[in-house]
Amino acid sequence: MRKLFLISVGFLLLFSCSAEEEEYVKIPTNIDLQIPSNFPDIDYDLSKNPLTEEGIALGKMLFYEGRLASDGIISCGFCHEQASAFTHHGHTTSHGVDGKTGFRNAQPIQNLAFFSEFTWDGAAIHLDLQPIIPITSDFEMNETIPSVISKLSSYKEYDILFSNAFGDAEVTSERLLKALSQFMVTMISGDSKYDKVIRKEENAAFTTKEEKGFQIFSNKCASCHSGALFTDKNYRNNGIPVNSRFPEEEGRKRVSGFAEDFYKFRVPSLRNVEMSFPYMHDGRFGTLEDVLNFYTDGMVENGSEVDPILRKADGSLGIDLTQEDKENVIAFLKTLTDNTFLNDERFAEF
Repeated sequence: MRKLFLISVGFLLLFSCSAEEEEYVKIPTNIDLQIPSNFPDIDYDLSKNPLTEEGIALGKMLFYEGRLASDGIISCGFCHEQASAFTHHGHTTSHGVDGKTGFRNAQPIQNLAFFSEFTWDGAAIHLDLQPIIPITSDFEMNETIPSVISKLSSYKEYDILFSNAFGDAEVTSERLLKALSQFMVTMISGDSKYDKVIRKEENAAFTTKEEKGFQIFSNKCASCHSGALFTDKNYRNNGIPVNSRFPEEEGRKRVSGFAEDFYKFRVPSLRNVEMSFPYMHDGRFGTLEDVLNFYTDGMVENGSEVDPILRKADGSLGIDLTQEDKENVIAFLKTLTDNTFLNDERFAEF
């Protein structure tokens, strides 16, 4: 009788432990976002998508996941390579599925937590929504969100990753996009030589050329490329000639519908600009020298009002820079290269 009792108790304990194990849910590990002291507050609302180790890990997996594209190859990381400041190295415009090409240059992915509008024309008004554009674009990833969800749901590794991040294995569009945002929010670049000088760290100091370039930049470039992010976040017509290769390009007008927004583009951040070539919305300039030569000698009336800030006192277009000025400005711009960010294993492809 005693033996039968012990066996019964053993079975009860076994079933009890199994039930507890089945009900056990991993609690995600929250982390704090580290923001450089010389940076502004972030725009992204973390209260609606708190950062966790598990959410970031899932977001990184998804960022480099080729199955988000119809061909199973083109991932977010395909067009945003870390060594090139997360731009598409060697391509003027991005290449997608089946070798198709778009009409815009891939923008860097850094400091996105400090923005509320995205892409060259501001078509995305929230970071969570931005990935929908490349995923569903015919010449980028050429997929649909329902198809992506169906594919991810069929792989066991994502059962674990989604469960760890969100409590169960269900793959939804909201979870997919929030995980991508968690990963991208952590991609903060703020440890360049410039930052160290500004923060008076490690006895950092500009060279003579860099200091001269900083002063010229502050006087002639910082009206648009302002603040710690080196952009005023506005859309401006900078007098760039219309590219006849891409007649569909209208700049901000594609979003707003207003004629006055024709060929206005988002002022890009200049952080890591040394590594993010080629430049402009269509990648037409291969070097920083080309860019500065454009601003001194290449601006034109392009079918809409060129930004007044780029007009001289006599009404002509351009910025007055000598050859020495240009060399000094470029020396300064190279101080914005953040090698810590460019080599950070947290963001590297597996």
